[in-house]
Amino acid sequence: MAIDFYWSGGSPSCARVALALAYKRLGYDSHLLHLELQEHKSPQLLAMNFRGRLPVLRDDGYVVFESLAILHYLERRYPEPPIFGRSAEEAGVIMRVICEYQSYAEPPLKQITHALLEQHQRGVGERLAEAMHRVAGEARTIEQRLAHSDWVVGESFSAADMMIYPDIRVLLHALQRPEGQELAARFLPLQTNYPAIARWLERVAALPDAAQAGSRQPDLR
Repeated sequence: MAIDFYWSGGSPSCARVALALAYKRLGYDSHLLHLELQEHKSPQLLAMNFRGRLPVLRDDGYVVFESLAILHYLERRYPEPPIFGRSAEEAGVIMRVICEYQSYAEPPLKQITHALLEQHQRGVGERLAEAMHRVAGEARTIEQRLAHSDWVVGESFSAADMMIYPDIRVLLHALQRPEGQELAARFLPLQTNYPAIARWLERVAALPDAAQAGSRQPDLR
């Protein structure tokens, strides 16, 4: 049976799974759902994920949701090429970096993108300024890692790259909006403030697998 991938456009979580599917060269049936039509709340989707959230992946009757869980499933089910390293030690580092990212960088980053892209908030209040400060600090940690390696962990494209890349792309898109100009001044230009991250973004975008996924995966803007 084919892999069924249910996703929505503009979703970093869905983009993570699309990158993994492309990198592992796995064919799948793409199911683009339109959130504005509440297609993710249909009986069919709720039967697979009672939370009514995307992405959802179904493979030979097995259903898994939550982007990190999907990446882990794909790694165990289709181990080549690996995205969680080739040793226990490398897998541990990849998971640690992902956990650190989800604990410390992702919440303030999503606070910023939600305020700018969904609420169209103008002006920088104290909460957004603090969120930008936290994101900038975590970006410096990622910058240090990428200053010594082409990829976030180790010498290969991994789940750590897949988890972080889509969020940064959406953040940059948000900061380019008129509402984000004041915050952007604290983070951009990327090539000056975070040159290793800027080069890394170009490397990921240039991956043949990422380019292949681009025609089918969520818009990373």
